[in-house]
Amino acid sequence: MRIAALDIGGTSIKSGIWTGGPAEDVREQDTNAKNGGAYVVERAKEILRSYGSFDAIGVSTAGQVNSEEGFIRYANENIPGYTGMRIKDILEQEFSVPVAVENDVNAAAIGEGQFGAGKGHDDFLCITYGTGVGGAVVIGKEIYRGCSFSAGEFGGILIHPEDRIEGDPFSGCYEKYASTTALVARARKLDESLVNGRKIFERIGEPEVLAVVDGWTDEIVHGLVSLIHIFNPSCVVLGGGVMAQPFILEQVRQKAEKRIMSSFRDVDIKQAELGNQAGLLGAASLGARLLTR
Repeated sequence: MRIAALDIGGTSIKSGIWTGGPAEDVREQDTNAKNGGAYVVERAKEILRSYGSFDAIGVSTAGQVNSEEGFIRYANENIPGYTGMRIKDILEQEFSVPVAVENDVNAAAIGEGQFGAGKGHDDFLCITYGTGVGGAVVIGKEIYRGCSFSAGEFGGILIHPEDRIEGDPFSGCYEKYASTTALVARARKLDESLVNGRKIFERIGEPEVLAVVDGWTDEIVHGLVSLIHIFNPSCVVLGGGVMAQPFILEQVRQKAEKRIMSSFRDVDIKQAELGNQAGLLGAASLGARLLTR
């Protein structure tokens, strides 16, 4: 069994081959997303051709995905013209093998569930903190997708209703305060040179910078506590580059434990283990499933 896997993001396309173990021949290339959805799909074809023969294709991609029919229900302007792109049909016609297509956070959750931090848990949440806040719900080892394939939009949790702006559906919402983007915005009010997470954590020993990070972790926990009380999961997997900071994970754990009801405190809050290969491995797993149906 030889599965070709793609992880299509706004910045890069990761690719590799999966034969049952670690991903092989892993590559990463610029998406050049500004050229539009049709260009990105053509680029995906070129990458896949370079791998020779394979038995199935698994695709993890940015955007809201109808995973049954394999098309993009909605994508923002990070990839212009991507909405409506029928990736499954296009790739099946091109390569004459079955194709699975899934949203990137869902694919990452599948990867973590099979090979990483979610392994051994039937029910868990996966939350990623980056440009925004992404989420996935795993119930009985399967992704819960909702009636229109969009469940797990945790970034849309309303945590600051006082900041709502008419016409902006994400105003006052979780990702405006808990994303890495939000952390950098906070930090730049202190010092304009703090333009990314790396620079911020290099100066974590400074009391003013520590206070900024402390306020940001409070925002993370506001949403996290609500999700734990709603889903009562055995495990929450936290992903995104910033969660590789041990200090952040420990702060989130300590604050969450104080704020959730005692009967919910057996939840295991863990760092994602697969890094930037989570989506790729999740896509490969979905491709493999097509061959066992």
